[in-house]
Amino acid sequence: MRENEEAGRAKGMSREELLGLPAAVDLETGNRALGLGRSKGYELAKRGLYPCKVLRLGNAYRVVTADLLALLGLAASSV
Repeated sequence: MRENEEAGRAKGMSREELLGLPAAVDLETGNRALGLGRSKGYELAKRGLYPCKVLRLGNAYRVVTADLLALLGLAASSV
């Protein structure tokens, strides 16, 4: 059953999707961009070991997009 759930979701993100992200994104989006599962992403964030900068806002985690893009080797183009 879990395999069917995963088959319905898109894996990873395209370059265009990544460059179109706002200044900070939720942890689920960051996980998707990095190819991390939900549990692993939250575990890393909770331990302070997430591969890029994460902000803790109340009960929510937000991933700083500039750090995420730098980690992935993508530079946001200036307009």
